[in-house]
Amino acid sequence: MSRSWRIVLGLAWASLVANCLLVVTGGAVRLTGSGLGCPTWPQCGDGSYVTHSAYGLHGAIEFGNRMLTFVLALVAVATLVSALTARPYRRGPVLLALGLFLGIPAQAVIGGITVLTKLNPWVVMLHLMCSLLMVAAAALLVVRVREGDAPARSELAQPLRHLTSALLGLVLVICYLGAVVTGSGPHAGDLEAKRTGLDPDRMSQLHADGVFLLVGLTVALLVALHATGAPAVVRRAAAVLLVVELAQSVIGFVQFFTGLPAALVAAHMLGATVLVAAAVHLVLSTRTRATRVPAARPAASAARPAVAART
Repeated sequence: MSRSWRIVLGLAWASLVANCLLVVTGGAVRLTGSGLGCPTWPQCGDGSYVTHSAYGLHGAIEFGNRMLTFVLALVAVATLVSALTARPYRRGPVLLALGLFLGIPAQAVIGGITVLTKLNPWVVMLHLMCSLLMVAAAALLVVRVREGDAPARSELAQPLRHLTSALLGLVLVICYLGAVVTGSGPHAGDLEAKRTGLDPDRMSQLHADGVFLLVGLTVALLVALHATGAPAVVRRAAAVLLVVELAQSVIGFVQFFTGLPAALVAAHMLGATVLVAAAVHLVLSTRTRATRVPAARPAASAARPAVAART
């Protein structure tokens, strides 16, 4: 890998970490009841784009989360510029970096809508899921920068390949169900924020059922990978995913039976970002991409035409 692409790789990792932290800080806004600390958007309130003493600690927390978006934007710009100027030019990573950059203003608009709708839980869920998709895109960028650009070659049989993709889809569904649980229970972000009206206990049971299915399918995948002699990198990726799932399960059950303490809820949100990144890594580990080899130039003629003998 060239030096310029090593820089892009470092920035891709920074983008992944920053997107994960944005999910956690967004959760902190909700967990501290600061969702309307800045009562409007894009201004914070009273004609000012920054918070002031009248909004107190809640205003500072909400404004701080908004400022983190600008940090994320700077990382995204640096990543995109570095990918555009890195040599050799690589179209795939550039498009991913562009997608991450364009996702930030889109996320900011959705965040603004959550404020303007007074923390409507369904809009808050959309905001979280978009953030998790940004995490997935950043994880994809990290892998794409590290690998080549030749056509992907599968390392697994088709049924196992489909199972890894199904696991990623199930992870996203479970994350959404977790968001529905949150939107139906406490920690609304503001005392006057509406809830979904769904039964939190029933939604928690549905969420837990999805987790049981996810863990069971992951265990089945690991057994199949070992039985078929799958590459070690795929088996490691599946094992990492299983460990993250089990850790998330423990945190989820403990937080449910202890009354949803804020610290555990924040840890569960961080775990959701790691879970998504691990699932993306598993899917990408099932194929390889070699580095493209430039086409060889036509060989020059080895011999000059013979000189006609003098007569």
